[in-house]
Amino acid sequence: MTKARLLLVAVIVALLAAGGYSYSLVRRGWSARTPPSQLETLLVRFMRHMATARSARELRNPWKSTPDVLAAGRTHWADHCATCHGNDGSGNTLIGANLYPPAPDMRQATTQSLSDGELYYIIRNGVRLTGMPAWGNPAFKRDDESWHLVVFIRHLPQITPDELEEMKRLNPKTDAEREEDKQEEDFLNGSAAPR
Repeated sequence: MTKARLLLVAVIVALLAAGGYSYSLVRRGWSARTPPSQLETLLVRFMRHMATARSARELRNPWKSTPDVLAAGRTHWADHCATCHGNDGSGNTLIGANLYPPAPDMRQATTQSLSDGELYYIIRNGVRLTGMPAWGNPAFKRDDESWHLVVFIRHLPQITPDELEEMKRLNPKTDAEREEDKQEEDFLNGSAAPR
């Protein structure tokens, strides 16, 4: 078979595959409730990898995993990241589970196998067409808070119940939740009856 025919066959196969995939998307719709297909997941991971510059993938974390660095990352995570990713990194939150694609389980190999530089890059620059926004100030050459988060993400598979309990106190609260906490505290202190 000549190169021209081989190329023609490859183009026809690609067009048929694209047509079949398009047909399946039209049939099932574009709902964010439908879990991403394996093809979508592979494509997004490949695109994320390609969108991360090699120089960023090769960055090394300047911070070691010490109790102070872990505490800083844990505090930042609880206040900024847990709304979507959960304190435990599972992504099993009201917002995280309903994103498309859903927030990933940060404890799993698909995240843990990324380099420190890739994690840092994702935190700093976000991921297009997902719910992951860009964080950090791009004017800063080095963003220590994002590097602390990378250390904490590496720690998520070993997170302890005590750490999770501490993080609950650090999670953002609505005015209604704060008022409920105050009423409960007042009741426990004998200051007022619950409503």
